[in-house]
Amino acid sequence: MSALPPHRVAVIGASGYGGLQTVRLIHSHPHLCVTFLGGHGSVGSHWRELAPFLERGPDLQVAEPDPDAIAAAADLVVLSLPNGRASTLTPALLERGLRVVDLSADYRFARLEDWRQVYGHHGAVERADAGLCKEAAYGLPEFNRQAIATARLVACPGCFPTASLLALLPLLQSGLIRPEGIVIDAKTGTSGGGREARQHLLLAEAGEALAPYGVEGHRHTREMEIQATTLGRSRPIRLQFTPHLLPMVRGLLATVYGQLNPSGYSTTQLTSHLLDTYRDHPCVEVLPVGVYPSTKWVRQTNRALLSVATNPHTGQVIVMAALDNLLKGQAGQAVQCLNIMLGFPDAMGLPLDPFYP
Repeated sequence: MSALPPHRVAVIGASGYGGLQTVRLIHSHPHLCVTFLGGHGSVGSHWRELAPFLERGPDLQVAEPDPDAIAAAADLVVLSLPNGRASTLTPALLERGLRVVDLSADYRFARLEDWRQVYGHHGAVERADAGLCKEAAYGLPEFNRQAIATARLVACPGCFPTASLLALLPLLQSGLIRPEGIVIDAKTGTSGGGREARQHLLLAEAGEALAPYGVEGHRHTREMEIQATTLGRSRPIRLQFTPHLLPMVRGLLATVYGQLNPSGYSTTQLTSHLLDTYRDHPCVEVLPVGVYPSTKWVRQTNRALLSVATNPHTGQVIVMAALDNLLKGQAGQAVQCLNIMLGFPDAMGLPLDPFYP
């Protein structure tokens, strides 16, 4: 395998947090190589200008994301673009034979109408790619590996759905949690809001504060309901999802609450079930009974940590999931999907050991 030439990858949206992380991971990957950097506001900038804090990187300048130029330079593409923009580029890339991994929400819904209802205000151009929405594989490797392996278009879930679904799906698939009354309480760092200047992400606003947002119908709620129903092999789900912004840069912790079905399962039994579910998945680790995850334990890694507890008084099950929102929740997941698409081990080129403390 090492004697083969590396697979050529284009990264579009290279100057954002997700793009920077993606380039960094691919550049250190043994069988992938960044051969094209695309962007908009950063066109003409050299990689060293975008990331002078990194020791190494591709000797490339950011260019306009022209489909012909991308096709001439690469075989695979990672799109790290704002919602609504990836869909303006993806059809042309697929027509030229490229395989695409999209980090935006543009292809996370099999029905274009669902996307329009949640994200339609992001699209400056009316979309006519309903067929691609239906074709795209949902990029959650632990639960959709077969579809990802053969896909030409993969839609990676965001950090909130990734953490929440990793916690929820094992219980839904086995019928151990009721599909109604599920509550997800999640907290994340400010990098999840992207690199553009926004008032609520300023240090003076976010520092020394904890604040909820998107309380009434956050845009990830519908995505999680659909995927929990589809991948969880469950009847339709309605859940309450409330995210919170923490005064830290990276990291995400999701706590999922639901009613056991039937009641009586112990924490030890549920932990054993999670261990069985993720036994062959190197990017997910289940913690021992009584050990609860910390975002610091997954910082700078592509690893998700899970822990489960039960409350005999209420009959509830509580599942906690921690991950790095920029890696397992974004760029690392994209590289994990590329690995699967190319037949490599899931964790190839991905960091799993944290930098602690």
